[in-house]
Parts: sequence; C-alpha cells; structure tokens
Amino acid sequence: MVSTNQKARYQYYLKEHFEAGLELRGSEIKSIRAGQVSLKESYVYVDGHQAWLVDAHIAPYVSANRFNHDPKRRRRLLLHKREIKKLWVAIRQKGMTIVPVRMYLKNSLAKVEIAVAKGKKLYDKRHEIAKRDMKREVARMRRRKDL
Repeated sequence: MVSTNQKARYQYYLKEHFEAGLELRGSEIKSIRAGQVSLKESYVYVDGHQAWLVDAHIAPYVSANRFNHDPKRRRRLLLHKREIKKLWVAIRQKGMTIVPVRMYLKNSLAKVEIAVAKGKKLYDKRHEIAKRDMKREVARMRRRKDL
C-alpha cells in the first residue's frame, strides 16, 4: 500500500471498484516506491475514450534533477475499453463521480483502485461520525469492565 484517500470513504458512498494501471515516467515510479504520493484532492476524468487521473500529487524524485516530472500532471489510466465505457455511462447519472481510493504496488507495477461514487449529504456525514463515536464509547466500556 503506497497511499490511501481517506476522505473518499467519508465524503462518498463507494459503489463499484475498478483496478487501473498508470502510465508513468521513470522518476514518477521511483517516487511512488518511496511513498511520496497524495491522492487527497485527486479525481478521475473520463472523456469517452480514455480515463485520466487528475491532481494526484507525486512528489519530484530527488535524484532525477533536470529529468524530473511535473508533480500534478494528468496521468492516463490503463483500463479495458469495456471498463472505460462502464465508467462513462456511470458518471452520466446525476451526482455520480469517480474517485481514486488507494494506490499500491502489484508485481512492481503501480496500480490505482478507483470507485464510482455518489456524494454524501451533510447529515449522512454527521450520522457516520455519531456511529463511529458510539462504537468507540462501547469499546471503552468493555475495556473498563475487563479491568
């Protein structure tokens, strides 16, 4: 696991997950292996024929000097045509978007898990926070009884 987008699970209902490869430059894969990645503000753009990872920050590799890459450049996602078509149809529905959930290395290749997502309303987020607090309180009570 290289990077996770923790805000994605909090701000969206994740519907369908896909695994996508990334088209990278040499210095980018070295930065990814070093764990210098942030998916916080990134999203996926589909133009009907290709899918792009936009605003994912991959820090410049220190040893690459003048051959370094732009940290926030658009990166093409490697998906099958049928998967791109499925994503294209999914985002045509109102309120749907595609968000990167996590980035990881699989057989020395960088992969991104993306998900079709629907945004949560403010009251849904409050409900999640209340539920998490209740679980935490129950766990505390159990620990006190065990002591």
